[in-house]
Amino acid sequence: ECEKEPGSLLWIFVMVGNMVRGMGETPIMPLGISYLEDFAKTENSPFYLGCLHTATVIGPFLGFLLASFCAELFVDLGSVDAGDLTITATDARWVGAWWLGILICASLNLLAGIAFCFFPKSLVKEGETNEPEETCQKRVVLLQENEKKEAKQTMYDFIPFLKALFHNPVYMLFICITVLQFSAFNGMVSFMPKYLEQQFGKSASDAIFLIGVYNLPVICVGYFFGGLFMKKFKINIYQAAHIACWVSLLEYLLYFAAYWTVCDTSPVAGLTVSYE
Repeated sequence: ECEKEPGSLLWIFVMVGNMVRGMGETPIMPLGISYLEDFAKTENSPFYLGCLHTATVIGPFLGFLLASFCAELFVDLGSVDAGDLTITATDARWVGAWWLGILICASLNLLAGIAFCFFPKSLVKEGETNEPEETCQKRVVLLQENEKKEAKQTMYDFIPFLKALFHNPVYMLFICITVLQFSAFNGMVSFMPKYLEQQFGKSASDAIFLIGVYNLPVICVGYFFGGLFMKKFKINIYQAAHIACWVSLLEYLLYFAAYWTVCDTSPVAGLTVSYE
């Protein structure tokens, strides 16, 4: 039916689903970091943040593995007999069961979201003694009153705060660096699988698997040991900025060396070679 109606609007469901997913996932990082900063010791906070960022990379790694598995299954899973198919996963016309991974991840997100409902509004700061129950209840009441006042104040101060952030050179530089880093990562995730398919004759599932295995575990190790290094040697913000600068420069030089890694172009009829 979708093939008969090229003007199908089913893509709107996918777009709305991604919008809802983004709204649900976005608060986790800023609020999760604030949660750690408020209730963790200063010397332990970098290590906990490293663990948090490590978990955010383990998720895509497992997602790549799941996508590799789903790509080996035909898109019409359950309605088409696999024995009747005349094409394989290495064929350019093959379409994997992309929707299966979305259903699995959505179910897991729903289960994980239920656990967030049981988080307490306030915790005893790490390293401090437990407070009496009455004192704890008073703190919760004061916290709720402050939240109401801050919510009203934020509505009026949002625009001035936003202008102040845009005029902060350190913040804007950090935003620009983050955009560049994610642009490079998204470019690799978007185009590298197709390059591996065309250049090395890999199937879509094999290409996705290779990207996940060769890239993300190393990033996990970097995040984890980076947080552990800051906790061990008690690195302050100024020292961390210097370390980040030199490590980023080294990363740039290593990536720049990839320009000398050239592979022969595969023969493609009509592009690199004639049809004859």
